Amino acid sequence: MKLTFYGAAQTVTGSQHLIEVNGLRILLDCGMYQGSRTEANERNRNLPFSAKKVDVMVLSHAHIDHSGNIPTLVKSGFQGDILCTPATRDLCAVMLLDSAHIQERDAEFLNKKRQKHNEKPIEPIYTQADAARSIEYFISQSYGRTRQIAPGISLTLIDAGHMLGSATVILDIEDRDAHRDVRLVFSGDIGRKGIPIIRDPQIPDGADILLLESTYGDRLHEPVADSEKALERIVAATYRRGGKIIIPAFAVGRTQQLVYTLHKLALQGDIPRLPIYVDSPLAINTTNVFRSHPECFDPEMMDFITHLNGHDPFGFEQLIYTRSLDDSKALNFLLQPAIIISASGMMEIGRILHHVKNNVEDPRATILITGWQAPNTLGRRLVDGAKDIRVFGDSYRVNAQVEVLTGFSGHADRDELLSWVGGLSRRPRRTFLVHGEPESAEALAGSLKAGFGMKVDVPEWKQSYELG
Repeated sequence: MKLTFYGAAQTVTGSQHLIEVNGLRILLDCGMYQGSRTEANERNRNLPFSAKKVDVMVLSHAHIDHSGNIPTLVKSGFQGDILCTPATRDLCAVMLLDSAHIQERDAEFLNKKRQKHNEKPIEPIYTQADAARSIEYFISQSYGRTRQIAPGISLTLIDAGHMLGSATVILDIEDRDAHRDVRLVFSGDIGRKGIPIIRDPQIPDGADILLLESTYGDRLHEPVADSEKALERIVAATYRRGGKIIIPAFAVGRTQQLVYTLHKLALQGDIPRLPIYVDSPLAINTTNVFRSHPECFDPEMMDFITHLNGHDPFGFEQLIYTRSLDDSKALNFLLQPAIIISASGMMEIGRILHHVKNNVEDPRATILITGWQAPNTLGRRLVDGAKDIRVFGDSYRVNAQVEVLTGFSGHADRDELLSWVGGLSRRPRRTFLVHGEPESAEALAGSLKAGFGMKVDVPEWKQSYELG
């Protein structure tokens, strides 16, 4: 058996891991690499392996850094099945089309500039037609059901607790070359206990080979309940100042968590009555997918729905979804306090930039950051305490309050990752840490070696391992 790490190796983006066993090639995830424009364009256009030679793909969840380059895989000649949970399939049907739309729009914008300089036009990495065609290859598999995906290889998906439909991948393999049975577990992204809406992560019975995420392998989160109380405090304080609360949020997962939490706080009378706007077409579309998959909800969410007599948990009197560009622009002229949730979560593109631009110099306002911010993003600069920022080429003074809540994170922290590994009834003989920056991966490797005596590797990009 051979493992090669073609993405999410010492970084948190572009998840792609290739297993070669029994003459077959199994791809785990096909995520889009997100980084500098030049590097990202090169890596996303040109897959580092032959798509035609991949026999089957297993997708852990729908986030773009795990699913976003599937259209390129299909466009490049892949003909196999793409196996994932039903919720992941439905989310990808929305998210991949949105990703393609953004690429088409960016290409159109760049080509206007290139035309002025008599430069050849560029093509998007993939089009909406490519994205739609790739959905034809998806095969849904529910949690806890085992399916033979090739002779001597069976697949089971269990709930990773990270986002709607997220899965930990279990492959039971009859390794013919090694003459033994091998259980390979790919954790996907592991969630946290107690995060809103979805169930807590499940732990597999055991593993021989483990591919484990390490996003927060070197730090701890505050409890979810503490972040909910802090959200209540921030909303009340900003309301008293007469300002707006601007929340950059990822359209899938974080937006729905915030809407659900604000709904609870509003029903309990814990926050003032003020309008709450979700200003993101993608968030609106993915929220509709959430409504269609109650099988993924945790008991608290089901109790909440029962309490509402079956009414929509993602809709209430104070909540307004804005889809059109005109409705989005109208939010710039609001005179009263309001909450505006908009994408993108790291404030690099999208409508959120307009809301930041129009509110960041207002000392009454709050910019509330609830997710991880990558280096060199506007979000990271605000988290790091920047006094001035640039938006659309113009400079703005940061007079608004900047608040950071970590308890809504969908990723397990160091102690939660160690607890997950500690719950394995059979410890792996080899562990590979993926989906983490070098510092967090190395720190987690040290914790796993010290706490469990495990053999741990932190692979580099394109590094291969022969497993006898």
